[in-house]
Amino acid sequence: MISGNRGRLVAAAVAAAATVVTAAEPAAERTNMEKSNFVICKQPGRYIGWPTVARTAGGELLAVFSGDREAHVCPFGRTQLVRSSDGGKTWSAPATINKTPLDDRDAGLVVTHQGTLIASWFTSLAFEELPEYRRLAANQWREPIAKITGEDRRRWLGHWVRRSEDGGRTWGEAINSIVNSPHGPIELKDGRLLYLGIKATQGSANGPKVPDDQLMAAAESRDDGRSWKVVGHVPVPKGVPASAFCELHAAETADGRLVGMIRREADPGKGFLWQTESADGGRTWSEAHQTKLWGHPPHLLALGDGRLLVSYGHRRKPFGQRACLSRDGGRTWDLDREIVIRDDAPDGDLGYPSSVQLDDGTILTVYYQVDKSGEKTCLMGTRWKLPRKGGPDRS
Repeated sequence: MISGNRGRLVAAAVAAAATVVTAAEPAAERTNMEKSNFVICKQPGRYIGWPTVARTAGGELLAVFSGDREAHVCPFGRTQLVRSSDGGKTWSAPATINKTPLDDRDAGLVVTHQGTLIASWFTSLAFEELPEYRRLAANQWREPIAKITGEDRRRWLGHWVRRSEDGGRTWGEAINSIVNSPHGPIELKDGRLLYLGIKATQGSANGPKVPDDQLMAAAESRDDGRSWKVVGHVPVPKGVPASAFCELHAAETADGRLVGMIRREADPGKGFLWQTESADGGRTWSEAHQTKLWGHPPHLLALGDGRLLVSYGHRRKPFGQRACLSRDGGRTWDLDREIVIRDDAPDGDLGYPSSVQLDDGTILTVYYQVDKSGEKTCLMGTRWKLPRKGGPDRS
């Protein structure tokens, strides 16, 4: 079976809960734009996190997330889906895609050219191991945790996808995806699915550690998500441990290159995104290098006009969601005109934004954050207009 290395899975499970930097950001030019913010799904008394939005060929919007939770880390997460047939004005009640005996986290979604929905997620036992949650595990959560069997742990601890061939009404069996990242795989122009993420470990939960030069990997599927194999790895600079990296995402540029963005978890307080590129369809990747984009984790979107959009959470004051554009396929980023999607969140438990482009060219960005102080997090969205194309990029 495939199971994640216990220590690495714990790190991935709590990556979103990294120390929030409270210092205000440096002054910078920001892009003014038309936008509207709204709640997509709120579950009173429950916690929602780590969403991905996708759009079908017919224009239906789908958003997946980890919902019906008690907290950022807990035993109760399940993968859920909501849908909109009116451009995001109204949304359905959540439907559950899966609820394994473990904590189901970080939901990704891609719609293939065949119309198949592929939902991704990973499972975690971090609620048993983190010091701040051990008291809950020994008290309020003792009974549900006691119901998790050894077989449950062996069967379910890992990285997964499920397929739906009927628009998300029914879902197939869980498939080992080998790698994981919050927003899941993408479809390339040649029809392959590419999944840039962190590789799972063969063997038990305490199995051998993945070597640093194999931890960040690109897996592909040539059968519409039914099976996966690793085709390439992302190298890291000498002296930088690969274990410092997590939560990757990729996009295909107009010239056929692949750009991958990466969250680096080391050096708390820095929080810059790192980047890698591939010119051969994901088989070889450039050495990961740091950008000047501050935030995490990344979601990349190739726009209809050829520009590349990266969106990311901003966990320092002012808390919220950000994005940045590149007009040259990710070679440079227009950071001087960083796009402020939201800057009004009450705290830093937020983010994981993902974006789609609508028929009228506007962008819908979906993310999680607290709507009103005193509430738990919910699923939210912002519809906004892109800045006009033109002007130089700045790296």
